[in-house]
Amino acid sequence: MVKKAPEKPETLVILVDPEDRPLGTMEKMAAHREGRLHRAFSVFVVNGAGELLLQRRAEGKYHSGGLWTNTCCSHPLPDETIEAAGRRRLREEMGLECALREAFAFVYRAELDHGLIEHELDHVLIGRSDAVPEVDPSEVSQWQYRSLPAIRDDLRAHPEHYTAWFRLCFERAAGAMAAAIASRGA
Repeated sequence: MVKKAPEKPETLVILVDPEDRPLGTMEKMAAHREGRLHRAFSVFVVNGAGELLLQRRAEGKYHSGGLWTNTCCSHPLPDETIEAAGRRRLREEMGLECALREAFAFVYRAELDHGLIEHELDHVLIGRSDAVPEVDPSEVSQWQYRSLPAIRDDLRAHPEHYTAWFRLCFERAAGAMAAAIASRGA
């Protein structure tokens, strides 16, 4: 009898119900092929000028390659808090460190390229930094700080240039970022 090796934590996602109660774990690609609801996070980092740090996903990503999106996003590891996961991925993808706070969460489902389905309960985290990113090129092909009005205009003109989750949550995230900027905190 062949014993299957346990999954590595980074290949697992946390399955949840619509109230974010954990239901177990599943291999990440299987969850995306089957469209199973799982926990995720999206980080939005603004600088002192109120501009959002955008990244263009590397072409080789397993979905949405070459599209512009928020500063970083991913899935928490089992037994990892959302904020800790956000800080970890911000360091790994963008080479940045800053405090993050959760602004809101939302559920969405989107059919993506390569036959994959994003069905996520996405926790949106807001942070503030003026640092210059040092990106991981396997994750990020380009980055830029852009004003919220410029992003809004480009989203209207070219929604196909942006990831599904970014298009869905940008306006609400923009409100949270504006409030953070006004209070000089993130």
